[in-house]
Amino acid sequence: MPVDGRFADKVAIVTGASRGIGLSIAERLVAEGARVVITARKPEALEEAVTALGGPDRAIAVAGRADDPDHRAEAVERAVRELGGLDLLVNNVGINPVAGPLVDLDLGAARKIAETNLVSTLGWTQLAVKAGTGLTAVVNVSSVAGVQPAPGIAFYGATKAAVISLTEALAIELAPRVRVNAVAPAIIKTKFAEMLYSHDESGVAGHYPMGRLGEPEDVAGAVSFLLSDDAAWVTGQTIVIDGGITKSGGLG
Repeated sequence: MPVDGRFADKVAIVTGASRGIGLSIAERLVAEGARVVITARKPEALEEAVTALGGPDRAIAVAGRADDPDHRAEAVERAVRELGGLDLLVNNVGINPVAGPLVDLDLGAARKIAETNLVSTLGWTQLAVKAGTGLTAVVNVSSVAGVQPAPGIAFYGATKAAVISLTEALAIELAPRVRVNAVAPAIIKTKFAEMLYSHDESGVAGHYPMGRLGEPEDVAGAVSFLLSDDAAWVTGQTIVIDGGITKSGGLG
């Protein structure tokens, strides 16, 4: 359950937050007292999300592509100017527009995936640190595809493995001022992951020891913990959020 006021007077940026995991994380942070800047590509979806989060007193939206440096700069600048600072950052954006064997992967698509999933994660973090407003914690959203091989989405997994490595390196570089951790979800019931379970949801869920697929709230709770003072001595870690699947022989 949310801890009321845990993030009172804190300002957070959550990327990729118009729906799914990102929106759930933003909802959790707002419920615990934070004000948030949410980003995504589509302005209309973002405005709906702002309304769901309680309106402009609790959230503001900045539309744009995560791999666009100008968009990143605008979001950080607005957090500082309109909300008064930037304390917390959640790098949630991730794309996977292609599926299939690595030997057939279009290299242009590979560059786009890497730019969005990995390079933008570093770019957001650089700007948040350099804003000089007292950033204390960063959480990067990786994937179990970055923890073990993921046939069919292997390059996505490679970028998410790199996110974990980046998390560990940043944790050392930014300590003790800023803690940097990651979460690695398995299949979460979102539009983004539909292709992985929609053909047979009950069958896919049956592979998980916990007997169900993940929900966005399962990720939001772990992210809230890692951003909070309850995790004050936790940095450079990746929490795998997978219903036990990686301990039971792999993904279904």
